[in-house]
Amino acid sequence: MAIQWFPGHMNLTRKAIAERVKEIDVVIEVLDARLPGSSANPLLAEMTGHKPTLKILNKQDMADPVRTQQWQDHYNAIPGTRAIPLQANAAGAAQQLVPACHALAPGRGGLAKPMRVLICGVPNAGKSTLINALSNKRHAKTADEAGITKLEQRITLADDFYLYDTPGLLWPRIIVAKSGFNLAASGAVGRNAYDEEEVALELLDYLRRHYAPLLEARFKLTGVAQMQDEEVLEAVGRQRGALLAKGRINTQKAAEIVIQEFRGMTLGRITLETPEEFARWLAEGQQLDAERLAKKAARKGKGRKTDDG
Repeated sequence: MAIQWFPGHMNLTRKAIAERVKEIDVVIEVLDARLPGSSANPLLAEMTGHKPTLKILNKQDMADPVRTQQWQDHYNAIPGTRAIPLQANAAGAAQQLVPACHALAPGRGGLAKPMRVLICGVPNAGKSTLINALSNKRHAKTADEAGITKLEQRITLADDFYLYDTPGLLWPRIIVAKSGFNLAASGAVGRNAYDEEEVALELLDYLRRHYAPLLEARFKLTGVAQMQDEEVLEAVGRQRGALLAKGRINTQKAAEIVIQEFRGMTLGRITLETPEEFARWLAEGQQLDAERLAKKAARKGKGRKTDDG
């Protein structure tokens, strides 16, 4: 089942960004380094595509360092874009952003031409933590939960540097099915929008194929790469004591354990996608969406012919 989550305040955020971007010099998009492609908002790219963009690969301390470098190289190859891996709550790390913005918009600076920066990101990517680190104040609420920030706010980082914060923004229709699962696994999607068991099984499918040693070490398992996803989930439940009557496995509890272990980095440093994988998923999603739209148009056309007699 495809995962979709676009609460009402996100539509207001979209409108606010569309207005604000007219006077913005640089856009900072905070990405989750564990899923850089899935956490890059295509709606944001559509609204701000002509603006210089700084991609922050946040939570890099939780991500696979080899894959983080791959994503950094991928984004740095795009004209007008620069990528920086970051751990938002690390001392001094956020200060890299100010010179990076000036490098992207060298004509801005000084009281006559102050730098105006819009900072955006999907929910729970760490944007609020980054803002607080930049300003050394608790301007933005933070929590390990999607949808905390609800209002735009302007933060003055210097006399000639204004930062506009916006609520976390997803997009109305997630056409890359894998992205929906990865966003849910990371905590970017509200819990009422997905089934934990389904997300855990998708997560385990990827982990057993790419990070089997981490799964085996954490849950004291063997032969994970040769197991089915459901078998791994049941093995996790059995190992962690998630049991029901007559020794049955509480797969719901096991799923919650798997997701929390990923989010808490107790499994290890993991990245759920490479640039090549995401490009393939995106192409497949676009093809399926085009077919869906074509079928919808055909049904409408058939209905009009019937009405006309």
